[in-house]
Amino acid sequence: MPNIKSAIKRVKTIETKTKQNAMIKTAYKTAVKNFKTAVEAGDKEDASEKFVVATKAVDKAAAKGVIKANTASRKKSNLAKTLNTIK
Repeated sequence: MPNIKSAIKRVKTIETKTKQNAMIKTAYKTAVKNFKTAVEAGDKEDASEKFVVATKAVDKAAAKGVIKANTASRKKSNLAKTLNTIK
């Protein structure tokens, strides 16, 4: 445990940021999972609605710095490919 006042503040800040990042990451993973279950069910309308939610969650995670921009782009591309496989 740090003894210096500024180091104590930094520990507290890092804990807060870690919790926020975990919330954002969990939200985007849940959105992607919901999309994948809709795709497996074969419901194109529901899947397209959940695709919008999932891409928004991925973009938000990238904007907050939880995931890198290229990772977000790759995930969105894979989601779009998956959506297009539904007939």
